[in-house]
Amino acid sequence: MPINITMPALSPTMEEGNLAKWLVKEGDKVKSGDVIAEIETDKATMEVEAVDEGTVAKIVVPAGTDGVKVNALIAVLAADGEDVAAAAKGGNGAAAPAPAAKAEAPAPVAPSAPAAAPAAAPAPVAAQPAKSEGARVFSSPLARRLAKDAGIDLSAIAGTGPHGRVVKKDVETAVAGGTAKPATAPVTGTAAPAAAPLAKGPSDDAVLKLFEPGSYELIPHDGMRKTIAKRLVESKQTIPHFYVSLDCELDALLALRAQLNAAAPEQGGKPVYKLSVNDMVIKALALALRDVPNANVSWTESNMVKHKHADVGVAVSIPGGLITPIVRQAELKSLSAISNEMKDLGQRAKDRKLKPEEYQGGTTAVSNMGMMGVKNFAAVVNPPHATILAVGAGEERVVVKNKQMVIANVMTVTLSTDHRCVDGALGAELLGAFKRYIENPMGMLV
Repeated sequence: MPINITMPALSPTMEEGNLAKWLVKEGDKVKSGDVIAEIETDKATMEVEAVDEGTVAKIVVPAGTDGVKVNALIAVLAADGEDVAAAAKGGNGAAAPAPAAKAEAPAPVAPSAPAAAPAAAPAPVAAQPAKSEGARVFSSPLARRLAKDAGIDLSAIAGTGPHGRVVKKDVETAVAGGTAKPATAPVTGTAAPAAAPLAKGPSDDAVLKLFEPGSYELIPHDGMRKTIAKRLVESKQTIPHFYVSLDCELDALLALRAQLNAAAPEQGGKPVYKLSVNDMVIKALALALRDVPNANVSWTESNMVKHKHADVGVAVSIPGGLITPIVRQAELKSLSAISNEMKDLGQRAKDRKLKPEEYQGGTTAVSNMGMMGVKNFAAVVNPPHATILAVGAGEERVVVKNKQMVIANVMTVTLSTDHRCVDGALGAELLGAFKRYIENPMGMLV
């Protein structure tokens, strides 16, 4: 019988996406794991893999279609040996699976919350335990990605693909049936209550009646802008923000940066790294969180999630909004490694080529507007983080040293904290540790 291909949920929060490109055409043969399409989500462009083997009988949703709901029918596959024309007619008449109910915005919980499951999933036919080779589990790349996003153990899922391979529908079935085994031991305690409904903005009619007809144009919100709006409203409605600011002198850091860049070895006629002030800010914040571990936390209703590493998100401006790629375990990485990683993440962020695991989660974030000439500002905490550091411009200021007025390069930084888990004194301690690394940057090299 025809096999329906539906719009996949490529991240736990995805509700719809744009079908950017088909990489196959009607009549092409595909096998499980083949990349068949590119989907644009609110933050990135991602590849979609075939789950089953067969022939593309009909493409239902053409390339370039925007706002395709998760689980909507996008194509029909004829199984091996099945008449392609008959499959196309049968699939065209088949009802697409019911779209997943639109969930309310999640409460700020630990970053590895399970992905939303489809309303119903078929029971696996002749399911076999996933065959393994040592510690390896046979599974499709898409199944591995979905299992990772949902925080479940692939080895505990029965595979229905060829030779017991775990495929996308097996992961969805396990999540829907509640039989999935967590990839790590769950945190004990009661589940966090559902978040209160988020406040909505004014209606079009309420706003447009205030302006003269013809004096404006309407620009529909895209997926990224909707997600940013939802996340910021969630943050301000659920997180009691507290702000701590101080000034950091930059002269020693700028001198060390120039020395390190001058000493960079060359490869292919280019230096292998070129450090920025922002690279050093990322490292300093990561080390400060290492030194003040009680501030490296996330809040849930039942537990304080205390992180073992500093995963620092960095706000990157892209057309239509921003995204926050994450430098994982930044406290353990060298300045050159952080610099090169940020260049790669920043470029792929602008190209919308980041994977969900590269921008979801993290334990803190940096938002730097210094390069735009902004002196100081306060950033909004991005749950599940408990902190975010807003970095202003470095500028020459008159400061007093030994009762003498001298000129120094100074930047103002403001730490926004979730007051439920990072109090004022703890926030000040964290910011003091950050200041010590900025003003004594040799400490970041040892």
